[in-house]
Amino acid sequence: MAKEEQKPAAAAAAVKEAPAKEAAGAKDAGAGKEGGKEPKVKVKKAKRNVPRAIAHIKSTFNNTIITITDLNGDTLCWDSAGSMGFKGSRKGTPFAAQRAGENVADKAKKMGVREVECRVQGPGAGRDSACRGLQSSGIEVKSVEDVTPLPHNGCRPKKRRRV
Repeated sequence: MAKEEQKPAAAAAAVKEAPAKEAAGAKDAGAGKEGGKEPKVKVKKAKRNVPRAIAHIKSTFNNTIITITDLNGDTLCWDSAGSMGFKGSRKGTPFAAQRAGENVADKAKKMGVREVECRVQGPGAGRDSACRGLQSSGIEVKSVEDVTPLPHNGCRPKKRRRV
């Protein structure tokens, strides 16, 4: 009889251990699939047909960034001299800005953009050449506007550099 009394106790202990093993197995369940990561699903952007757009060109001494937006300001595509593969001081050149303008124009054409208004900001060398790059790719530039923020004697500037 002593054996019969131990059997239910052993069975109860086995039942208590089983859920713990299942819980541990649940953690390791994803480990069998390629290191526990699920395959990523690429979501395609909906193709938009925007005939008129705005080209925001930010030209600094180090780089030129061109963003094409619709008339509401929602970004359609963008490009920069750095993303074109130019490195270091070559990012700030007019040639790099022109190449970035041509590349972003090709992206914008796929979305149906035919004419843009250029809004140029900053003191860099690629201001005009980015607009020319857009124009040479077949997009009509309607207007060019300078939107560089200029203070009306606002904040005190940083100390001058002495070289």
